[in-house]
Amino acid sequence: MRVPVVRHGTRRRRALVRRLVWTGGETLVTVGVVLLLFVVHQVWWTNREAREGAEREVRALEREWDVSGAEGDAEPAPSPTATEPTAIEPRTTDPAASPERPAGADSPRSGSPRPDWSRAYAILTIPRLDLRVPVAEGTSKGGVLNKGYVGHYAGTQQPGQAGNFALAGHRNTHGEPFRYINRLRPKDTVEVETRSAVYTYAVDATLPQTSAGDGGVIRPVPRSAVRPAYGYSDPGYYLTLTTCTPEYTSKYRLVVWGKLISMRPR
Repeated sequence: MRVPVVRHGTRRRRALVRRLVWTGGETLVTVGVVLLLFVVHQVWWTNREAREGAEREVRALEREWDVSGAEGDAEPAPSPTATEPTAIEPRTTDPAASPERPAGADSPRSGSPRPDWSRAYAILTIPRLDLRVPVAEGTSKGGVLNKGYVGHYAGTQQPGQAGNFALAGHRNTHGEPFRYINRLRPKDTVEVETRSAVYTYAVDATLPQTSAGDGGVIRPVPRSAVRPAYGYSDPGYYLTLTTCTPEYTSKYRLVVWGKLISMRPR
């Protein structure tokens, strides 16, 4: 009977293979755990943190406005008929751009409310989506959008003014305030509340998908430069909501338009 002989070199090779397989398995498990933690952070933690911060800001604005209203120092609200339609091109023509502060921000147009450009200055309410979120100036991620706020495109109009009041918001992560704006339907209402007035817009049309660089959607008379069948031809009092699409990507933009239907003092 022949007894098999196992050479020391063969044993060493087998031991090396086992160590490599074990090390590779540990590495894969570690990478998987890190990726899982990253996904949890992005999808759950950033949403929780941003939503809580946005809710605090909404409450702070309401308290501030209530105090100023009680003291009788609120500014007069601009009337939708007080400003003629303007043909000024917005400084920001790319919905993906991120201006922190518009040029001339310290000198807003006559008759418009003067926002505090360093913080939120309005509240956006969409009853169908059970959404109530602060509006801040600019569309930078770090300064505005990642806080769970909605950002106002620099160079577009302010609430209640003739032209286009254009806003951007995250669809996924960081509070995702605009995640479900695709569910909005014609005649759904959207309210924009400032220190002095509440402006109500009615949803009028939706552009399901356009390029990230379609600056036509935020012009004073909004019309898609990529899909010109979508948009308007006449001056008016418009609201534009923009976000990324499809979900969890930033390749395209989803756009919802509304028209001003009423204004009441706050």
